[in-house]
Parts: sequence; C-alpha cells; structure tokens
Amino acid sequence: MKQTFNNGVEATLKVISGKWKPQLLCHLGNRPQRTCDLRQALPDISQKVLTQQLRELERDGIIDRQITGEQAPFKVTYSLTPLGRSLGQILVQMSIWGEHRASELPDVEITNDHGGFSRLLEN
Repeated sequence: MKQTFNNGVEATLKVISGKWKPQLLCHLGNRPQRTCDLRQALPDISQKVLTQQLRELERDGIIDRQITGEQAPFKVTYSLTPLGRSLGQILVQMSIWGEHRASELPDVEITNDHGGFSRLLEN
C-alpha cells in the first residue's frame, strides 16, 4: 500500500521522529557501532526501544546492519547508509535551531551542541 504524505517535512519526520532516532544517528555518524556501544552512549534507552528504533531505521534504509561471526554470539554492527548520511545537514540545522531557541529561555539548557551531528557531513 502506497503511503501518502501532505508534504516532504511529514515524510522526513516519519523517518527521524522520536526521542531516540536523532541521537542514534548522531552516534552512528561518528563510526559504526554495536548495540552495546549505543546502550552505553544512551543509558536511558531501554533494550526494547533501542532494538525497535534500530529496526525502523534499517527498514527505512537509513542504517545498515552487519552480522559477523560463524556461531552465536554473533557480532552485530550498525552503520549509516549513504541515505542516512544525507540527513546530516537537516539534523545539524535542527540542532542549531534548538540551541538558539534554548538560549532564549532561562529554564532550558542544552548539554551538547550540534558537533556530533556535524560529523554526519564528513565523507
């Protein structure tokens, strides 16, 4: 069944929306990572949600899942696809906007700037 969106923003948000997907893309923009690396980087994410978010990003062609090893336990590594890397500029601009907005609000603080997303623009 064909999906219909009102505009391109809606189609983009369908792929990257949520609390964890942009953060996962930021960490995967640094280098390919295993599930345990991502759990360490994002300690508040549950294993169930992490697995779900990674599967959705893989389904949408944003990340690639590589399985190595001849027997269990297998080594599973996730990395960005070229399509996933193409989200870099969007995520950087969203982060800069959020940083600017937060600087105008006295009760909002951002602990990490857009530098993590900027690595998505490399290569």
